[in-house]
Amino acid sequence: MSVLTLVAYGQTLRINYVVDLSHLSPEEKWRLEHARMHVKHKGHEAMHAEMVLILIVTLVIAQLVLVQWKQRHPKSYNLVTLFQMWVVPLYFTTKLHWWRFLVTWFIFSVVTAYVTYRATRKPLECTTPRLVYKWFLLLYKISYATGIVGYTVVMFTLFGINLIFRIKPEDAMDFGVSLLFYGLYYGVLGRDFAEMCADFMASTVGYYSASGMPTKHLSDSICAVCGQPILVDVSEEGIIENTYRLSCNHVFHEFCIRGWCIVGKKQICPYCKEKVDLKRMFSNPWERPHVMYGQLLDWLRYLVAWQPVIIGLVQGINYILGLE
Repeated sequence: MSVLTLVAYGQTLRINYVVDLSHLSPEEKWRLEHARMHVKHKGHEAMHAEMVLILIVTLVIAQLVLVQWKQRHPKSYNLVTLFQMWVVPLYFTTKLHWWRFLVTWFIFSVVTAYVTYRATRKPLECTTPRLVYKWFLLLYKISYATGIVGYTVVMFTLFGINLIFRIKPEDAMDFGVSLLFYGLYYGVLGRDFAEMCADFMASTVGYYSASGMPTKHLSDSICAVCGQPILVDVSEEGIIENTYRLSCNHVFHEFCIRGWCIVGKKQICPYCKEKVDLKRMFSNPWERPHVMYGQLLDWLRYLVAWQPVIIGLVQGINYILGLE
């Protein structure tokens, strides 16, 4: 059964007719079907070109707007990005009934809300900075390990190693991609919350100010991140943790400055704002992947938070212009 479309007096007529194709060779049948497809989709090439052009222009303009927004108003940009990172995946996973993600999201939200509440209280309790950095450093390490395991499972599946354990490729791939998604998503979200908490705590302690001079003078025996005394000399080997001296000669608890730089995404001295050399701080080659992983998470934030918004904007423009 085939359909013949005629246009007469402004009216479109669709007439069904039967064509016997039994006498045609397979090649001739393919050519006929190919010709029918071209007739059916005639004019779509220009429409597709318009849609691609709209997508490219929208991506360029959106990128320029986001860059300018981030440079001129970083605080509002970070807050909006953090909100979208927190809410956008929740909307899609609720719609798709991904209950495992919703359970982990709820647990993460409850614990992080409590930690953030502690970090934003004034006066700041002396145990709060360590609590905050311990939680987000733990979350960072778990997300890092989860992402690595997920990536390994995906690569093993691509090379067919899953067949040795009699695991179906689709099951192995779903498991690997899920772990990779969990690791990257909570890694990005945790670092954003950690950065916000780090700003609140350091400003409350008084040795750090995002803009302007600190409100307190830093003593050589005080850590500017947590405000607590430094009990181990730089030259001594600590039992629990060591003391670290930056190139600006300011000293900190090792866990505090590592949390400040890696988890809190700060690459400056908390007191004098001198640039921190991460390669010098993490001279151990086994620790450098953590720095690269943090940079990867910063790049992925754009894909998770803003890419769905930009794609939705493109679809809205196409709908308004009547492009399908």
